Amino acid sequence: AGIMLIVDAHEDLAYNMLTYGRDYTRSAAETRKLESGTIEIKAKEDTLLGWPDYQRGRVALIFATLFSTPARLRSGDWDHLCYANIGEANRLYRNQLDLYHRLVDDNPKAFRLVESRKDLDEVLAGWEAVQSINNEDAPDTPVGLVVSMEGAEGVGGPAELEDWWAGGVRWIGLAWAGNQYCGGTREPGGLSRQGFELLEGMSSLGFGLDISHMDQAAALQALDFYPDTVIASHSNANALLRGLEGNRHLNDDVIRILLDRDGVIGILPYNGFLQPGWKQGDRRESLSLMHVVAHIDYICQIAGDAHHVGIGSDFDGGFGRQSVPPEIDTIADLQKLAPLLSERGYSDDDIYAIFAGNWINRLQRILPGP
Repeated sequence: AGIMLIVDAHEDLAYNMLTYGRDYTRSAAETRKLESGTIEIKAKEDTLLGWPDYQRGRVALIFATLFSTPARLRSGDWDHLCYANIGEANRLYRNQLDLYHRLVDDNPKAFRLVESRKDLDEVLAGWEAVQSINNEDAPDTPVGLVVSMEGAEGVGGPAELEDWWAGGVRWIGLAWAGNQYCGGTREPGGLSRQGFELLEGMSSLGFGLDISHMDQAAALQALDFYPDTVIASHSNANALLRGLEGNRHLNDDVIRILLDRDGVIGILPYNGFLQPGWKQGDRRESLSLMHVVAHIDYICQIAGDAHHVGIGSDFDGGFGRQSVPPEIDTIADLQKLAPLLSERGYSDDDIYAIFAGNWINRLQRILPGP
């Protein structure tokens, strides 16, 4: 398999730009040099992302998130993008959406918002044109950004959804932690009445639903209730994480129903979600990209095909280079998964589906025409 396009279904770019002042038009190496010895490294670790790295790794498209932390779960003094109520969440999320619009306006050769099928087609056409060149001389191509909301507390209620859609948001994940809509990570619970009402409003506008971070009870209710496109942008398989406490990952019941709904699951290469007991600060040499392949393969075995799994890296989402398998220095190294999948018997078509095709297919369903 040659180098293939990648679609990454989860990156908290705006959060990092506003929290740490990161500039993702720079390379990861340049950002690391600038950040060396600044904010306590424990809080964020070395970045894995940067525009030149997207180019080298053929990362054509990113689901770029709107994310802020509920104040009760604040990680430290540096974590200043926190909200104590719906109004504050709304303001923080709107600031991040504005930031994506500015990023694209200021750097049209580097990034482009993807709000319609036409945008998607044009971004992909640009990347496919450079694919044939397949070397360092390939011309630079804008990376597509599809805006995704992680945790729906930025939405005060269904009446606000139209504004978010008009602003370019295309996916909504109801939860990060628990909230007024449903239970979430470390905070169990099903869908509330407001949660059902929000889903109804989302469906009427055509949003995709992301069940990552939703509690199992809420996820099962949503999969039963929500008629439109459903995904889990960044969640691993619970069955491979025996001994990992909590409700963060997908158990087999949720996986099977999500697959029945023709969903896609994005696997994330964070060591703590690949090896139970691993924690930030531990050596990363005990892991390898084979741990990531195991999660991809697990979903494919249940599905009976390679059309329901992808990559949702969550890179720079509270961890960095120190907390991913040692083969990864930047996001460009996700390409190293291709030969490993090939050795496991995956065809080039399968690998293309896992790297990009499955996400592109689901995007084509939710993006408005033409």
